[in-house]
Amino acid sequence: MAALPQPRPVPCKPPGTAQYNWLTGGYESVPEQMELPLEWPAEETLGPDESIQLLATESGAQLLVSGFGISLGKKSERVTLRLNHKTCSELPLYRLQEIVLVGHGISISTDLIGDACERGIRIAILRPNGRPAALLTSPFLSATVETRRRQLATLGQPAGADFIRWVAAGKLHNQEKLLRYFAKSRDGDSRRRLEDAAGSLHKLRRQALAVEGDCVESVRPPVLGCEGAGGRVYWSAISAILPSALGFRGRIHYQPNDPVNAALNYGYGILYSHVWGAVLNAGLEPFAGFLHGDRSGKPSLVLDLVEEFRQPAVDRPLFAWLTKGGDVRVQGGLLDGPSREAVASRVLLRLNAVEQHRGKRHQVRSIIQMQARRAASAFRGEREYRPFAFKW
Repeated sequence: MAALPQPRPVPCKPPGTAQYNWLTGGYESVPEQMELPLEWPAEETLGPDESIQLLATESGAQLLVSGFGISLGKKSERVTLRLNHKTCSELPLYRLQEIVLVGHGISISTDLIGDACERGIRIAILRPNGRPAALLTSPFLSATVETRRRQLATLGQPAGADFIRWVAAGKLHNQEKLLRYFAKSRDGDSRRRLEDAAGSLHKLRRQALAVEGDCVESVRPPVLGCEGAGGRVYWSAISAILPSALGFRGRIHYQPNDPVNAALNYGYGILYSHVWGAVLNAGLEPFAGFLHGDRSGKPSLVLDLVEEFRQPAVDRPLFAWLTKGGDVRVQGGLLDGPSREAVASRVLLRLNAVEQHRGKRHQVRSIIQMQARRAASAFRGEREYRPFAFKW
């Protein structure tokens, strides 16, 4: 049996947009930061219906497959898509950034999986409700174990308590700004209610940052209290602007009966897979969180970092669509096929949209990776963590 190559010494401060590969002993560009010339439009339907979609931007393309009976394979340097044993499309591998498979009855070849992982193309497999079932990436594109050790040590340090405060503050800030964003296009009592709710969220954010304590266990309960109060204010304001026919009365996480909660669960599931991938790329332990407590099978750190991106990545595109007459339907407690495709395409396009962050403009998906790396830097004691602030 051939011996595995031994890892080489790793510099203490890796480049911000590169990832160490211990097989080669060097740094490789992170998939989220790749710049590839594309010839496709922003959204293109490739199959006989909308079950295969290509979402293209200046930094790569995402292939979204949601149709039963579709198979993905590899031919030379291309991805082949077949339906009922007939090829319906072929795409060059080097132009893909991510492959998203949604629902049941989709097959993918091991040749394609292997080549995609070698090229840094992430494969996300989502259940029909949008929750991640699997995330396929190369095991060799990961940071050193030192980051994980420092992350676990931070749980008992003041830096861990500070991380909790800022995670909650980031969520409350972005909830506030999204309400102000929707208030701009309204008048009268509707605008006043949104602005009043936004003001309440601003106060709760300040309370969360003022919570005293120097360890995770001492600050978590009062900070969660601020977050919970903010959630009640936020969802009450959102329910007032959505069409009454949608039947939305508040946030329901499990087995929702209304289409809005089903759409949110589906959209958040897509967001989870992106944040989880970013956490792994940054060399972090996804199951060791701070604001969210430990529980078997619960990716607590992923849930922590998801909080500041719910509003800019999922809530904004879905609520903007629904308030303008967007049609979303539920069958058996889950979104039907057309609704899943509509929600997925809007969330993925929003992840590819550009926002201002740290003085520059980046895609939201790139900001997610940047924030995961900033969390890793905070755990290593290199700088303090600060959340992504949505600009309205």
